[in-house]
Amino acid sequence: MRRLIATVFRKEMKDHLRDRRSVMSALFGPLIGPLVFAVMFTLMASWFREGKPLEVPVVGREHAPSLMAFLQRHGATLTEAPADYEARIEAGKLDAVLIVPADYGKDFTEGRTAAVQLVVDNSRNQARSTIRRLRALLEGYSGMLASQRLWVRGVSPELALPVRVDEVDLATPERMAANVLNMIPLFLVFAAFMGGMNVAIDTMAGERERGSLEPLLINPVQRGALVMGKWLTTVVLAGVAVAVCMASFLLVVHRVPLQDLGVKARFDVPAVLGMLAAVVPLTFFASAGQMLVSTYARSFKEAQTYLQLLLLLPMLPGMVLALSPVQSQPWMYAIPVFSQQLLVGEVMRGQAVGAMPFLLGLAGCAAAAALCLRLTTRLLGEERIIFGRS
Repeated sequence: MRRLIATVFRKEMKDHLRDRRSVMSALFGPLIGPLVFAVMFTLMASWFREGKPLEVPVVGREHAPSLMAFLQRHGATLTEAPADYEARIEAGKLDAVLIVPADYGKDFTEGRTAAVQLVVDNSRNQARSTIRRLRALLEGYSGMLASQRLWVRGVSPELALPVRVDEVDLATPERMAANVLNMIPLFLVFAAFMGGMNVAIDTMAGERERGSLEPLLINPVQRGALVMGKWLTTVVLAGVAVAVCMASFLLVVHRVPLQDLGVKARFDVPAVLGMLAAVVPLTFFASAGQMLVSTYARSFKEAQTYLQLLLLLPMLPGMVLALSPVQSQPWMYAIPVFSQQLLVGEVMRGQAVGAMPFLLGLAGCAAAAALCLRLTTRLLGEERIIFGRS
């Protein structure tokens, strides 16, 4: 039995390594995630980089000289706002404009609340850093004036703050990074499904469409050995895809200026090995499931359609974890796909996971893969599958 499986495996590997489409899919398909990651976080780092100058266009700056002096002392560069500032903000040419009304000085000298307007477009991500920094300066100026007014009246500013909240944040930089980099588990799981997809389609639906499946089954090879050999080929290419995706993320994470976002990613050797140990077992289930669907499909195109829809499966647990984080329970680690995304996230946060979650993840994927392989073997015993279905 082992010799037969090895023979089929060598035959399939030789055939598919000659197929450039299968090889390109396994090598370059997983690069989509790291490329998206690199572009997105490089742009975000440029938007939120604190070192860039804070330019503030102002309307009516002559009405608030002390406020203007305060902003300049804290690094802001003041300019005259153009007449069409609203259109420029909507077009993305300006981040924010500060408007000081003509009655600002009167309200200020009489001790009343003096209002200013901050014109922004909060739908633009690249403007948020400027808006946040400018709003912090305005709030700081307001707090400074409030304290000074209380001192002049002989009142301690502490009376206006009966309760002070000091936040003690126990989150480590690695845990904060895991929240920001939550797309990495999704793309690693996606690579496990994408890497062997073309091989799974070609090795079952493709061979039947070409008429080579029937002669192959006539040979003295057990159907179980045939399925196992083809499955191992798909698993190998899916594993290559996961490894390529992981290596690409390692390269990108060290190239992208995440420190400008206040993110410290944990990608040392134990973390990388932990993520691979979590995701690689998923290739067993993904490959077996894709082979089952390809065997059942009527044609190559039909199998391709079904498996492209199946690629949505890795996204569902990722959306659940992103929108509604859950407290992990032992039984969750036995659910394929969900377990892998949960485990990779915990490894990235630097949590002490232990061996049991990895074993449960492996057992869950192995059981699901065994079921799919058994059903595939049974389908190969039906004439309507081998000779095509109407």
